[in-house]
Amino acid sequence: MEIKFIGAARTVTGSMHLIKTKNVTFLLDCGLYQGKRKEAFEINRTFEYFDPKEIDFVILSHAHIDHAGNIPTLVKHGFSGKIFSTFATHDLSNLMLKDSAHVQAKDVEFVNKKRKKKKQNPFELLYTEEDVINSLSQFVSINYHHETEISPGIKLTFYDAGHILGSAIVYLSVKDNGTITNIGFSGDLGRPNLSILKDPEKIPTPEYFICESTYGGKSHENPKDAEISLAKVVLKGIQRKSKIIIPAFSVGRTQEIVYALNRIFESNKSERIPVFVDSPLAVNVTEVFRQHPECFDIETSQFLLQHDDPFGFKKLTYITDVEDSKNLNYIKGPCIIISSSGMCEAGRIQHHLANNIENPDNIILMVGYAAINTLGRKIIEKEDTVNIFGEEYKLKAEVISMDSFSAHADGNELIDYCKQFDRSRIQNIFLVHGDFDKQEIFKSGLESAGFNNVSIPESGDTFQV
Repeated sequence: MEIKFIGAARTVTGSMHLIKTKNVTFLLDCGLYQGKRKEAFEINRTFEYFDPKEIDFVILSHAHIDHAGNIPTLVKHGFSGKIFSTFATHDLSNLMLKDSAHVQAKDVEFVNKKRKKKKQNPFELLYTEEDVINSLSQFVSINYHHETEISPGIKLTFYDAGHILGSAIVYLSVKDNGTITNIGFSGDLGRPNLSILKDPEKIPTPEYFICESTYGGKSHENPKDAEISLAKVVLKGIQRKSKIIIPAFSVGRTQEIVYALNRIFESNKSERIPVFVDSPLAVNVTEVFRQHPECFDIETSQFLLQHDDPFGFKKLTYITDVEDSKNLNYIKGPCIIISSSGMCEAGRIQHHLANNIENPDNIILMVGYAAINTLGRKIIEKEDTVNIFGEEYKLKAEVISMDSFSAHADGNELIDYCKQFDRSRIQNIFLVHGDFDKQEIFKSGLESAGFNNVSIPESGDTFQV
């Protein structure tokens, strides 16, 4: 059996890992690579290391676009097998993938109008909504902790990763050439004590563990301090009559921010100000959250007993209509606008940034990770000028970054998670989904914790296991 690392290898995007046994070939995740637009398009439309027709099935860790977003392209190019996920991931993917196709169409249309004026070649769509519908018919849902033989000799068990709704740690028992090998795949690992979701679950020790390393060399703020930090930003915005623009992923981060604002206002840590969630996807995703209370932690379940809706409160408005979104340009501060995407690479957030980024009274609150070369990363690094829809804008608004809302385990939490494993049993830990400098720090920490074999594969690297 061999594992080939393709996406999210020494980078934090485009999760995709190929496993080949004597009888089957399958993928762990099939995510979109996000970065420079032209480079990303070339990477996403070309499957360099395999023919999609030869893939027998896909195991999906969760619904974030950098893990699930290229499934329609895979199907478009001939993949016809099953896609295994949890029930909540299936529900979210139904929304996420359709939205991805829709956003692509709108953004490409908008950008191509500008490119046509400049006599430049137009961008092409990666996939359409029809491709998405075709791929959704191939999903098969499996409950957490329910071991399922998904192919002769291959048993799959999902454990709760505590990252987003439905996120899973994948545990595989693979019988190949008469030998049983156990493989673990973290997907994206959540943090203990985060709001809303349960903590990441322990898995049995595998022989091989593929582990994310997004924050492998960094420590986060305590998640219990997130509300306090957010309240301070709200109070500053009230004092300055700011528009507080919050780029946030529609799945997970938006719901966490809304839930935290609900608690802040309910406890009178701040006066209520208008809050707008401007994302059709986030509105629909919030409904999926409401349908899966079994994923909530004890604290959120108790909050539900005292309040009708953790994702709804006075002065909160969910926006889907385009004209209502445009009207936010004329609303005076103080107010809060939450819009996707978190890396600022697509969607309505780009319009809100374009309209508010040059006003020094406004605040841009960054509450998550942004990959290298994305607009979000450039804002976090406070570059003097940024490019939005092909036009340059001066970054004059105040930028505040918070990582206490991060849904990714930090370096210490990742090491603590791996410490559960029996060192005498585990043969290799592969670090993926991280920038190389962070991975090297994480690797050193794991070696200090007694793990002798830790690898940081590059894209295309193959390991015999």
